[in-house]
Amino acid sequence: MKTQTRVVVIGGGIAGCSTLYHLTREGWTDVVLVERDELTSGTTWHSAAQVTNFGQTQTMVGLKSHSIALYQELRDDPDYPVDYKHGDGGIRLANTEAQMDGYRHFASMARGMGVEFEVLDAEECARRHPLISTENLLGGLWDPSDGDIDPAQLCQALARRARKAGAEVYRNTPVTGLTQHADDSWTVHTDKGDIACEIVVNACGYRVNEVGAMMGVHHPVMSMEHQYFVTEEIPAIREAGHRMPLLRCPISDYYCRQEKNGLLVGFYEQDCKTWGMDGIDPHFVNALCPDDLDRITDVLEGAFARMPALMEVGIHTVVNGPITYTIDGAPLVGPIPGKRNAFCIIGLRAGLGEGGGHGWLLAQQIVHGEAVYDTWGLDPRRFTGHANVELTALKAIEDYQNEFRFHFPNEHRPAGRMAKTTPLTPVLAAEGAEFTVVNGWERAELFKPDPGFEITHSFRFDEAEALVAAEVAAVQTAVGLCEVNGFNRIEITGADAESFLNRMICGRMPRKEGRVGLTYLLNEHGMVKAEATLARLPASDRGPARIWYGSAAASEFHDMDWLAQHVRPGEDVSLRSLTNDQTILVLAGPKARDVLSAVSRGDWSAQGFPWLSVREGFVGIAPVTVMAVSFSGELAYEIHVPNASLYNAYLSLRAAGEAHGLRLFGARAVESMRLEKGYLHWKADILTEFDPYETGLDRFVTPDKPDFIGKAALLAREGTARHRLVTLRLPGGPEAPNAAAHPGASVMHGGKVVGTVTSGGYGHRVGANLAYAFLKPGAPETGLTVDVLGAQVAAEITERGLYDPHMARVRA
Repeated sequence: MKTQTRVVVIGGGIAGCSTLYHLTREGWTDVVLVERDELTSGTTWHSAAQVTNFGQTQTMVGLKSHSIALYQELRDDPDYPVDYKHGDGGIRLANTEAQMDGYRHFASMARGMGVEFEVLDAEECARRHPLISTENLLGGLWDPSDGDIDPAQLCQALARRARKAGAEVYRNTPVTGLTQHADDSWTVHTDKGDIACEIVVNACGYRVNEVGAMMGVHHPVMSMEHQYFVTEEIPAIREAGHRMPLLRCPISDYYCRQEKNGLLVGFYEQDCKTWGMDGIDPHFVNALCPDDLDRITDVLEGAFARMPALMEVGIHTVVNGPITYTIDGAPLVGPIPGKRNAFCIIGLRAGLGEGGGHGWLLAQQIVHGEAVYDTWGLDPRRFTGHANVELTALKAIEDYQNEFRFHFPNEHRPAGRMAKTTPLTPVLAAEGAEFTVVNGWERAELFKPDPGFEITHSFRFDEAEALVAAEVAAVQTAVGLCEVNGFNRIEITGADAESFLNRMICGRMPRKEGRVGLTYLLNEHGMVKAEATLARLPASDRGPARIWYGSAAASEFHDMDWLAQHVRPGEDVSLRSLTNDQTILVLAGPKARDVLSAVSRGDWSAQGFPWLSVREGFVGIAPVTVMAVSFSGELAYEIHVPNASLYNAYLSLRAAGEAHGLRLFGARAVESMRLEKGYLHWKADILTEFDPYETGLDRFVTPDKPDFIGKAALLAREGTARHRLVTLRLPGGPEAPNAAAHPGASVMHGGKVVGTVTSGGYGHRVGANLAYAFLKPGAPETGLTVDVLGAQVAAEITERGLYDPHMARVRA
């Protein structure tokens, strides 16, 4: 066994084998995989092994397309062919128009990745799958690439190819410990000796947290027992003359595919069960949980109703084994938060179908620092300190129970709520707040007129749009108050703080103390990595001269990791997170200055406190830090308050606001207003797939400043064909046609995809249905349409920032 290598991958299932293989494809061949038993002895061996192209984001569709292409290549390998039944087709059923709208949207989104889905009516579903009934059925989504693969053959084929490229695989080699050294390298301790390496990868399936504990971390991954059975032979299948399509049914919570001349039928019962929460038997290898068919009686009845043939056939085999889930159901593929040279590829609930793509994206991140796609939807850092065992279990149960029911826009499911709150959460709830969740924080989305007000979840404008319009109107004509909790805030101090940040950002620092500036950070490839507001605070009784780095709530771990790993040895820079200590109250509208002046001493006039200023002071008796910045496009102040004083500041502002018609507003109103202003949202419109020029951030780039991260790569792209972010105006609004363009929708011209929508919604101040979209290089500027829920809707490119384009209201 080697004692020194570049990468050690721990785990010999689909995650580990795919990562090892793809590392060799990226040019790293001095790599090793260690497995405690035999390859595929965990969840992989009992997987139902379905391989669909369906995904709810373009990144997921792309990684599944890669898996399918790779598996076809392995199937056709003359030396070691893998049993892969590709192209049987698959149907996802629906019995509501809202579900059908979702399928129309997903078909539009997939088209942008070169994948063609088909939306079917009920009769066509039955024609393609003659075993199903059309009772209580509206239609479905057809995936022509659906199929299934042999799990063991797949993993052995990937390991075989990796070995041929120079990688080594050590079976029956349990890892007993991990040690990280001062230079961030690792020693992997095994029962057969130690292996020194630069990088370690946790690919340990349901044993993920056994290895996580060895490096002092916990991963939000939970295992669920999952049952399927294989039937005896069904004559109708034998006589059909073709393989049956795969079936996934959100109506009755089951799936099935052909297995020989019978069916493999799997269930997502409501009375589901977590597994391994209190530890896993070390001898649980190539093993299953006890059968428990009584638990699936409810969903089995639904399956019988949809497929009567199941009632006439016996059960040949029952399988009940653990599969892994995360808090949001998507895998964790990427850097481990707070660790260097440590990665994970875990929580793969659909591991066989997606594993080829997951290993591909992870290998790119390890070797190149980024992948070909923006991988935030898979990034382990999207969950932060709230992601404990108990929350993960609750969300895993909820996700399991809703396996085939996708999330609708603005739908926030109930399990594990109130994970992160502020002193204002119950106060706002009493005011009628409907909450959304941002990185675990409960944030007011809108305010309902009465507790019985119901919102219908769909891909169309809903009943809440009138409430959002009223909140926007209050901000535009008078004054509004909004809590923004969880906003990422890092205090940066030290003699080298300014030079450090100058190296990190592609533009200019705020020049003077008491000033604020919006800045962008690039990765080494010259693409946009992060967006940050920098505020220069002078020394005071609250601390030394310091710089506040503020960014999106979701970026808490992501941005701290990025900054920390770029502090050079000997550099006098200190980073301290204030994210969980303070909350922002946003006061916005033409009367915002009147309200602030009534509760806070000092000159808050446009001359005494102009736009992009920052000052420490008080609101009532609450110590605050106030910034004159606006995400709404109105005169606005961000009031940063320690959580201990938050309620006091809120009461002071509410009391002062009564004379000026102050109204509470929520996140949906903010979203509408920022679309009108041309303001971008991190990881919606700001992606690592695009550079700042493509994203329309030219004014935030200073190419002639001394070196900054990504500068060389950015300059090297000069003269190359670039994408461009545009603002589109679509017809309609809350009235017909009553749908926005949702993220992922395809922009078309002449029947071809020329772009992809990143954000969409209704701008109530400008009275326009708006969308942001990246257009491909060379895309035309006229004759565009957007595929909105299956309809080609005319789209006109318009100026960015339709509302108050000269910023007069912000500077008032």
